[in-house]
Order: sequence, then C-alpha cells, then structure tokens
Amino acid sequence: MINNTLEKIIKKKKEKLRLLKKQLTIESLQEIIKENNFFINFKEKIKKNIVSNKISLIAEIKKASPSAGIIIKNYDPVNLASKFLENKATCLSVLTEEDFFCGNLIHLYKVKKKINLPVLCKDFFIDPFQIPLAKSYGADAILIILAAVTEDLAYKLYENALKLNMSVIIEVHNKEEAKHSINFDKALIGINNRNLKTLETNINTTYDIHDILVNHKGPLISESGIKTKEELLEIERKTKIKTFLIGESLLKNLDKNSIFSVL
Repeated sequence: MINNTLEKIIKKKKEKLRLLKKQLTIESLQEIIKENNFFINFKEKIKKNIVSNKISLIAEIKKASPSAGIIIKNYDPVNLASKFLENKATCLSVLTEEDFFCGNLIHLYKVKKKINLPVLCKDFFIDPFQIPLAKSYGADAILIILAAVTEDLAYKLYENALKLNMSVIIEVHNKEEAKHSINFDKALIGINNRNLKTLETNINTTYDIHDILVNHKGPLISESGIKTKEELLEIERKTKIKTFLIGESLLKNLDKNSIFSVL
C-alpha cells in the first residue's frame, strides 16, 4: 500500500529508470559529459558568498508540484532562468521529475546552454545511473533526499557525484536525518521545511534541526515554505543560515518579489 507522496514518486521513478537504462549506457553518457564544457562549481559560488557575508538564493524553476498543482501555465524555463539571473539569483534549481512536477532533463539542458549560473538538478535520485545522466544534461549539482534512499545508497550516490566533480545537497526533514547528514562532510545540507509525506510546510523545521548541523563543514540551506523577505531575514538572524532555496513564492510573484532585495 503506497500511503504517501514520496513513495508514489519513487515507485514511478523506478519504472522510468528501468526503461531508460535499456536505451542509454553509462559509456554514452560519459562521452557526452566529455564534450560539454559549461560546468560551474555550485558549492564554491555559495561558499564565496558566505565568506563575504552575503545571502545566496537558489531560485527554483518548476511548472508544477504535488502540493500546488500547476504553478505556471505558459511554462518557459529559459525565460524564468533569465529573469532570475536579472534579479541576481546565486544559483538555479531546475525540477526535472516528469510525472509529479511536469519537469524534464531537457529543461535543465536548455537553461544551462543559455544562462551562466550553476544549476541543481532537482529530482529524486535513487540510482547511481542518474548521476552521469544529470551531468550529461549540464547539471552542476544533485540532490539526495535521505528520506528516499537507504544510508548505503545515499553514500553511493554521494561518492559517484563527487567523482564527477558535482556538488551535492543532502536533504533532511527531521532530527534523525540531520544527525546522519553530518557524515557527508563535502556536501551542502538542505533543511526542507516541507514534509514530503504530507506535503505540509513548517518554517520551524529549520529552527528545530539547525542546532544539530551548526558544526557541519559545508553550507546549510533552508528550503521550501519561505514566502517573504521578512521570513528569510528572520531565519538568517536566528540561525545564521545564509543560503535559501525558494521556488513557489518567487514563481507566483516574479516581477515584484521583495525577496530579491536581500541579494
């Protein structure tokens, strides 16, 4: 019995990957990666901002989500990326999951070819095959959701991404996951304020988990549910977190959003 959204997404992802692995080989992906020369160090750009005491905004590009439904009807990822660049976004996150977020890896590729910013492939990584696949489309970073994989698989995905010189965000939702995430010392750690099982958001998740992560070597990120500049600055003041991943509230109010004024 599949009783939550995360389980449904992973079940569908496994089916898609089973078919895709019959069509593509690791070797063919490696050849494409060699030909591409537009990679940017995602983690280093954020670290430089932290050293300079600047806020980093990872602006998310997505057409839809299970919680919000269709967010943008006339979806043009390159146009959105261009607007985020104009507003001084630090990095981009492009949703590539097809069935629940209406994404596609080709969206990421088109953005990366046109926009000179580091790009996170925002997807549900459950198979090492997805790492070179994402990089072959231009991804500079990947996301590993600890709630979606076993601990052994999380390490395997992490190590494979590092071998391809990709940045890794380890995403956590609760204190137990936060404790495990500390072992990924070269990763950024994202605290997701959205519960992926219920889809509810609660900013207090960042406050609850932050204390466990204060000694982690990499940057910390507060993700999801941040709707205003005031909320963002309050999180920064209380936690010293300086990196934020925001999607829906930027996409719904792109031309007048005050959140960009913090950059």
